[in-house]
Amino acid sequence: MPTGPRPIGDFCWINVLTPDPDAARTYFADLLGWTYVELPGMGHLAQVDGHDIGGVWDLASPNTPPGTPPGIGVMVRVEDADAISARAAQLGGTGKPAFDVGPTGRMAEVADPVGGAIDVWQPGTSPGMTADSSRHGVPSWIECLSHDTARASTFYRDLFGWTAETMPMPGMDYTVFANAGAPVAGMMAITSEMGEMPSVWLAYVTVDDVDATVARSAELGGNVFLPAQDVPTVGRMAGLISPQGVMFHVIRYEARAGDGGSQ
Repeated sequence: MPTGPRPIGDFCWINVLTPDPDAARTYFADLLGWTYVELPGMGHLAQVDGHDIGGVWDLASPNTPPGTPPGIGVMVRVEDADAISARAAQLGGTGKPAFDVGPTGRMAEVADPVGGAIDVWQPGTSPGMTADSSRHGVPSWIECLSHDTARASTFYRDLFGWTAETMPMPGMDYTVFANAGAPVAGMMAITSEMGEMPSVWLAYVTVDDVDATVARSAELGGNVFLPAQDVPTVGRMAGLISPQGVMFHVIRYEARAGDGGSQ
């Protein structure tokens, strides 16, 4: 699994947006072992084993668009954020103007034609996530739930240069995106069982024990939107909602020969 700075075209960061940053940091520290570095006046960097994985930010910040719900925003590393934003619009999606985040880098928000939004990161002094994705508490996968997987898949392939392979699974098809041959993200259709929801990107976080993590989340006041279950050839996973309303998945990857139990 990835370690060190992620390559161009790979998932490279998460941004936790929450109405109660103090409570959110406590929850994720207990559940996932996150530690934090304060950025005065801004928020906190989240780390695992001393390596960056993302940030925790206050929804009340003036930098957050009004009406933004709690959630985890995901980022893809790019060479030129301005060019990607412009390209998104050319492909039928939307691209907001890129902006500098101090000396650390430049970012922009883009959205596919169906409304799924994702951020792009052009590194400056910060390459983004550097933690080992096989470690407990480290984000390891991103997934788009979409109302039109065909249109959205074409958009992301053209935008990031990803390739896509769609595989049949029980009751649905699942698309795996690859960057330079390495799987980086997935996509599936929003079903009626999921209820009313917009197209959205979600993050998966590696954990040592899915069932223990689900139980601990409940003790901390969290909820479950997807009960723990086994996914053949992949591992065991569950969908959680933090007490502050942040949705995310946790996953323990199936052991494979020579990898000590991680993907």
